[in-house]
Amino acid sequence: MARLIPIHPVTPQARLLDQVVERLRDGELIAYPTDSGYALGCRIGAHDALEQIRTIRHTGKDHHFTVMCSEFAQLGRYVRISNPNYRLVKAHTPGPYTFIMPATKELPRRMLHPKKHTIGARIPDHVVARAIVDAFGEPLMTSSLIMPGENDVLTESWIVEDRIGHLISAIVDGEITGMEPTSIIDLTDDVPRVLREGRGDTSAFA
Repeated sequence: MARLIPIHPVTPQARLLDQVVERLRDGELIAYPTDSGYALGCRIGAHDALEQIRTIRHTGKDHHFTVMCSEFAQLGRYVRISNPNYRLVKAHTPGPYTFIMPATKELPRRMLHPKKHTIGARIPDHVVARAIVDAFGEPLMTSSLIMPGENDVLTESWIVEDRIGHLISAIVDGEITGMEPTSIIDLTDDVPRVLREGRGDTSAFA
């Protein structure tokens, strides 16, 4: 069963973050709170953990995984942001948005959309989520924790434990600051497209 790790929502404890980081470095899969419900996360390139996400969510090969960053400066290593979209992304991060953009060669191909070679990228407006990325020292490969056949993201640690605790290494027990999934914005072209209306206001992308 997954280890439950309670982390303070305002002042995350370093010793508990270290417990999370240890599991990520070992290539294990965790569930952690964000500004839009719980998410599944692992080290970029952790093949077994990626396949476990696909198993839990019943996703196909065209599923867009997401690179979870803690600050805007990290994005440039993993995605290509066109000049017209640069200000849009910067103005809406951190926040409950997932931006679909062309990936760089820093990411393994199995993470990418097989035809478009695109990836999701986001910076959450959530203290604990960003603290995990900072303590780990690099972005996470992540996916919203939405169960097969459902539309709502899981928002309680005990529900996560009950439903998938036997499939993951750890559950970070922390405050959820939003009950809806992210809004998904396609920025593969210079004209943004809203692919999913979620918690984030999408009026600027219309």
